[in-house]
Amino acid sequence: MPDILYKNLNVHYSDTGHGKALVFLHGFLENAAMWEKVTLPLKQNFRIICIDLLGHGKTQNLGYIHSMEDQAKLVIFVLSHLGIERFSLIGHSMGGYISLAISELIPKRVDRLCLMNSTALADTEEKKINRDRGIAAVKQNYKTFVRLAIPNLFSEENRTVFLGEIKEITDQALKMSAQGIIASLEGMKVRPDRTNIISKESLPVLMIIGKKDPALDYQSLLDQSRHKNVTAVIFDDGHMSHIENERDLTSAFSEWFSKKVS
Repeated sequence: MPDILYKNLNVHYSDTGHGKALVFLHGFLENAAMWEKVTLPLKQNFRIICIDLLGHGKTQNLGYIHSMEDQAKLVIFVLSHLGIERFSLIGHSMGGYISLAISELIPKRVDRLCLMNSTALADTEEKKINRDRGIAAVKQNYKTFVRLAIPNLFSEENRTVFLGEIKEITDQALKMSAQGIIASLEGMKVRPDRTNIISKESLPVLMIIGKKDPALDYQSLLDQSRHKNVTAVIFDDGHMSHIENERDLTSAFSEWFSKKVS
């Protein structure tokens, strides 16, 4: 994975495969490596771009708050550097919030949008309070925060099934700085509602939904998926569909991105 310089920060990304560009954006406490297994079959037919977002992986921090717009501008910079004019976006959780911000900033360049275990809604007041509690916990002991947060993204029964994967994700997340974690929590807390983006008939949207997602409200996701341009794929598990439903998710991606838009 090469690095490029953005606002005097090293930004880490990968660029593999050939064809139409699919841009994969990871979630909070994750990095671009999360996409390795689910993108492997896609590289035969698509160009796959995966980016370490601000404060994650090998990309450095920009400031005290990494807003979704800050992250979106970073992604747009990388794509412009690579000479990619049009692309589809796949965002997991926080990556979905960033994908929505990109779709708002440069709508004519986005072919398709996939929100994977993500929502177009803003944080509720209760969620904002929980973000603030999380920030306080990170300031007190960020390692404890990470070790508690990662397992709670899986459905309850899968927390024992995927112990090895949970340890691997946790070990990676522990390499982040406390400031990088706080900056993302602050940024997610202040993001606006962007349901207007997924309701545009001109933009095909795929929503990957987990029935037992501990981080998102299932009913609100179903409500968002009812627009004519939205296709919903629903799994029985939690927030980490790339692990809990790896094979089915890979099939869903291959089918949807290969399908012609009417």
